[in-house]
Amino acid sequence: MKYVILILLVVLCTFIGFIFSKKYSVRANFYQALLYLCQKFDIEINYSRERLKNIFLGLDDKNKSALRGIDKNYIAFIDKEAPLDKNNLFKGINFLKDNEKDLIFTFFKSLGRSDVDSQSKEIKNFQSRFEELTSKTNAENKKYGSLSIKLGLICGLVLVVILI
Repeated sequence: MKYVILILLVVLCTFIGFIFSKKYSVRANFYQALLYLCQKFDIEINYSRERLKNIFLGLDDKNKSALRGIDKNYIAFIDKEAPLDKNNLFKGINFLKDNEKDLIFTFFKSLGRSDVDSQSKEIKNFQSRFEELTSKTNAENKKYGSLSIKLGLICGLVLVVILI
C-alpha cells in the first residue's frame, strides 16, 4: 500500500508539472494564431476587401481553438451583442499578462476604424509586435515547458526518497 501511495505521489507531481507546461504551450499557440490572424487580415483587407466578421468566420478550427474565444467575443461586439472592453474580449483568458492584454485590446479596438491603406499599415505594425511576442513565447515554451514536467517528476521522486 505504501508503494502505491508513493507512485501516486510521483504521478501527481508530474501531472502538476504538466499543467504548468501546458500554460507555456497555450501561450505559444495563442500568439501563433494571432500572428496568422494578422496575416490573414492584411491579405483579406488589401485584396478581397472582406468584412471583419467573415474573416473571423473563415478561420480554420485549429486557429479558432488557439485564440481561446477572442474571435467569438469580438464577433459578439461586431453583432452588437456585447460592448468592446477588456473584460468581454478576454473572458476566460488568464494566461496573458496585463501589458499583452493592452496590446491585443488596442489591436482589436483599431480594426475597421480607418481606410484600407491606414488599416493595412496598422496591421503590419501590430504584426511585427506579435512576431516579437511569438518568438518570445516560443522560446519560453521550449525552455520552461519541458522543464516544468521534469521538475514535477524530480519533485515527486525527491518526496518519495524523503518519505522512504
